[in-house]
Amino acid sequence: MKRVMLMACAGLLAGAIAQPTLAGDLERPFVKAPGYVAPFSWSGFYLGVNYGYSWGDADLSNTAGSQNINANGGLAGGTIGYNWQTGNWLWGLEGDIAGVWLKDTSTSAPLCAGGAGCEIKQTWFATTRGRIGWVFEPRLLYYVTGGGAYGDAKFTAPSGAGASGSRAGWTVGTGFEWALVNGWSTKIEYLYVDLGTKTCGTGSCILSTDVGFTENIVRFGWNYRF
Repeated sequence: MKRVMLMACAGLLAGAIAQPTLAGDLERPFVKAPGYVAPFSWSGFYLGVNYGYSWGDADLSNTAGSQNINANGGLAGGTIGYNWQTGNWLWGLEGDIAGVWLKDTSTSAPLCAGGAGCEIKQTWFATTRGRIGWVFEPRLLYYVTGGGAYGDAKFTAPSGAGASGSRAGWTVGTGFEWALVNGWSTKIEYLYVDLGTKTCGTGSCILSTDVGFTENIVRFGWNYRF
């Protein structure tokens, strides 16, 4: 009888010791470790579209004097580029081409009086540029940009004759770009463009006339990064 009582007491003691451990195991919920999420990066190849507005400035000059024609119009086009991000720095290459609806006419003296006056017109515009940027936050980028600019700027004299053709020059600018979701980003950008000076010779413009063309562009865009 004494042996039975000792065994019973030992069993009760073991149960009392095991009970807190078991309760503690039951109270601890199983928590799965979070999966690894790679930090956001701007690096990679991208395609995009853009639209905006241009303020063009044609400077005319010949032996009769000088004159300025201001023209403005909309533009829309496509973009292609590649980014490399190192820490907070971003380095990139970008190219774009756009259709432009820029046109204006002047009938004022000394160069544009008579006939239909002078007309300046632009129908396309393109750039090849480098970009250097600073990532303020993982999804907010500020950048400066610069490189080559190309386009047309057709000049028509009061006689109806004129000079047209492609031009090459340079551009500089700046902008902000915000990363959205699923590879998409949106941007706002300013460019100053100088397409140089072309000469309308005496065969077309009677008086040989130099025609310089510059413009300011503000545009919005959407890019998709692959």
